[in-house]
Amino acid sequence: MMGFTDAVRNALMNNYVNFNGRASRSEYWWFALFAIIVSFIATALEIAAGVAFLNIIFSLAIFLPYLGLGFRRLHDLGKSGWWLLISFIPILGFIVLLVFFVMEGENHPNQYGEVPTNTIKQDERYSQ
Repeated sequence: MMGFTDAVRNALMNNYVNFNGRASRSEYWWFALFAIIVSFIATALEIAAGVAFLNIIFSLAIFLPYLGLGFRRLHDLGKSGWWLLISFIPILGFIVLLVFFVMEGENHPNQYGEVPTNTIKQDERYSQ
């Protein structure tokens, strides 16, 4: 399982615009938590300073890494990254993607790559 700092570092430094490979649930959700926390901080700073551009700058900075992470998360499920386009369907698209993102990834190599190294393979989980 990947930790908070590892997930942020991996998404922003190692895989900034990487749309290939796979990403585990922990990597995706830790990065989502990071984005939410920084967005709240940016909002508080905007209110305190009376400016309205910090969230825009932050959103633009993480747009491509977050998009790539979404692609890789779907790849972990054996699905094409193009499934992200379902988000354009109001409400239903959000629900479908939320279900996909909380599902456990395939515990064997698939067409998108090996099992993410930050997860425990199914066989190892029961032998511990």
